[in-house]
This record gives sequence, C-alpha cells and structure tokens, in this order.
Amino acid sequence: MAAALVPELYVRDLDRSLDFYCGVLGFHIVYQRSGERFAYIERNGAELMLEEPVGRVWLAGPLEPPYGRGVNFQIEVADAAALREAALAAGAPLVMDLEEKTYLRDDEPIRVRQCVVQDPDGYLLRFSELV
Repeated sequence: MAAALVPELYVRDLDRSLDFYCGVLGFHIVYQRSGERFAYIERNGAELMLEEPVGRVWLAGPLEPPYGRGVNFQIEVADAAALREAALAAGAPLVMDLEEKTYLRDDEPIRVRQCVVQDPDGYLLRFSELV
C-alpha cells in the first residue's frame, strides 16, 4: 500500500532522473508506466512519483527550471554523509553542506545530521539522519 502522501515530481527526462534517484541515491522502481513516462520509486519508506510531462498534466503555472522552487523534501536516511558523497560524485549541486543541528519537537530536542542537494531538475532533497 502506498504512503498517505506521495509527491509527484515532473521531470524533464525520466531516464536521467531514474539514473540519479535509483543509480545514485539508492531508490528502486516499485512500478512504472513507460508509455506515460511515469515511475513510482521508493527508498526505505520514502516514496516519490516521477513523471515526464507528456499528455495530461496538472500545473499551477509554467514549468520552468529549476523545478520545485520553494520546497525541499526531507528524506530520513541512515547515513546522510554517504548520500552527500554519492550525490556530489554524480555532479549534483550541494545547496547546504553536511551539518548537525538541533530542532525542538514540542519541548524535546532532536539532533540531526543533514545536507541538501539538488536533483537534475532543481528539486531540493534534504537527507536527514538522527544522531
């Protein structure tokens, strides 16, 4: 069963995006509809849909690079540093380098190690690991 909320990201080139998400970041394809240029991917409970905008699309405005302005996707991971290195080795831009930061959840401090990289279409991915 799919998660209750699964972002669907429009991408310029589905094959390039799958290379990045699956080949670099360790996601895998749950299923895809090749004729519709669509793939549903997953990595340790983090689920995304990727779609090349062909045919029917739902847009609130023009689709211009970088996509995803104003949003970053926090993805809980076991090793943020390893994903940072893999993304950098693949040429992904580093938006925020690895840091440790404490946030409050109600009155409880939560410490995380995190970084932010940009995917091939400009979406921001924040890899966050509890420390």
